[in-house]
Amino acid sequence: MSGCVGPNFEPPAAPPVAGFLPGKKLLQPEAGSGGPRIASQHFITGADVSARWWAAFRSPPLNNLVRDAVNHNPNLQSAEAAIKVANFNALAQRGLWAPQVTGNSTSSQILQSNAGTVFGGDLGAVPQTHFSLVTHQLTVSFVPDVWGANFRAVENLDAVTEQQLFQLEAAYLTLTSNVVTAAIQEASFRGQIAATERIIAIERRLLGILQRQHESGQVAKADVLAQEAALAAAEQLLPPLQKQLALQRDLLTALAGRLSADEITQKFELARLKLPANLPVSLPSKLVDQRPDVRAAEAAMHSASALVGVAIAARLPNFQLSANGGTSGYNFAQSFAPGTGFYTLAASVTAPIFDGFTLYNKQKAAEAALEQAEAQYRTTVITAFQNVADALRGLQADAHAVKAAVHAEETAKASLDIVEKQLNEGQVNQLAVLNAQQTYLTASVIRVQTEANRLADTAALFMALGGGWPATCMTPVWRECAMGEATLANPN
Repeated sequence: MSGCVGPNFEPPAAPPVAGFLPGKKLLQPEAGSGGPRIASQHFITGADVSARWWAAFRSPPLNNLVRDAVNHNPNLQSAEAAIKVANFNALAQRGLWAPQVTGNSTSSQILQSNAGTVFGGDLGAVPQTHFSLVTHQLTVSFVPDVWGANFRAVENLDAVTEQQLFQLEAAYLTLTSNVVTAAIQEASFRGQIAATERIIAIERRLLGILQRQHESGQVAKADVLAQEAALAAAEQLLPPLQKQLALQRDLLTALAGRLSADEITQKFELARLKLPANLPVSLPSKLVDQRPDVRAAEAAMHSASALVGVAIAARLPNFQLSANGGTSGYNFAQSFAPGTGFYTLAASVTAPIFDGFTLYNKQKAAEAALEQAEAQYRTTVITAFQNVADALRGLQADAHAVKAAVHAEETAKASLDIVEKQLNEGQVNQLAVLNAQQTYLTASVIRVQTEANRLADTAALFMALGGGWPATCMTPVWRECAMGEATLANPN
């Protein structure tokens, strides 16, 4: 009869959809023909995500930093300890299926005054009795799991252990994704700083031209001052970018599990991060098995289902068997002599009769908690599909954005070169010079940001798909398979 109470948990079925976006065919993230040459990407529907997906960016410093972070980040170590806690609690609960045996040995000194007196007798004439008593006793108790209360309790704790394992996977995926995204952001800041320094150098060169023309009487002092103001404005952009770069370095150092004084040695630039060309897109039915947050929500629902059975069993009669036996004597040696033994056998049944509907309401609370867990699971699945859809739409738009940004930068640079030549020959006014400088500065920064966004959205797609945690990875050696040098799936 064990396990007869409570619902038997069945994993939810995968959503009955064929894709993540409307339409029968997934549009590729292409910028179209014509325009400047940019790196291309392709979606490969049904492909598996590599366990080391970040290696698709082909950056050895990034690979090394991710490995350091996985080995030393305390958040992962905390998640590993949480699995041990849940697992040992589950093992402890299993112990209630076996008889509980305890031993006891007692030695006592006893004084009985006026022993054997009769009411009205001479109390002074009755001797007092003073003796020792040694007792050795073994007690065995057993609670048969008639209704399956302990069965459901163990099921609950097993589900909690499974949930903690998926929490570890989620922490691993979050950490690796944060490292990759932070590295891309650092490369973006370095690119913006380089673009700003490049325009500052151009503006200084133009200022020199204007100063020479002013000395020869070709331009007014106001034109020189306007150029000096434009140069100063460009120079003001550098300190905030340098500050953001320094903060980003601190973030990467912390993600690697180091103190801020022990800064990481890796440095990242956009030119050294390769855009992955082939992007795997898992099937929707595979996503619910791959995303650790979805699996954790499923485990939470499993735990809530088991707790309903525990609550139902608490309302049913409870059976207990017990036995104890031992020996007793007036001294230690006598306690082992023949004829000093004793034993007791007992059986008891305890059933709630009236408790003010306490147990009934606890059962209803457990059933409501199961409904809550089911709703939270559906929410997690919807969020997972939303994350993938957002990443796909972002990559589809990024290709066009990069194409437009590169074209805008090249056009702005060509325009600035013409204006510089005209200025050198005294054929253009200062307003045209200032406009060309500002246009090129803006276009250069936007180009860097769009390239970084495309890299970051690529990492976001890998994360939204749940990474590539191998199904065979189990604690405590999960790092060996999750971080192994296995062949990458679609590394290009």
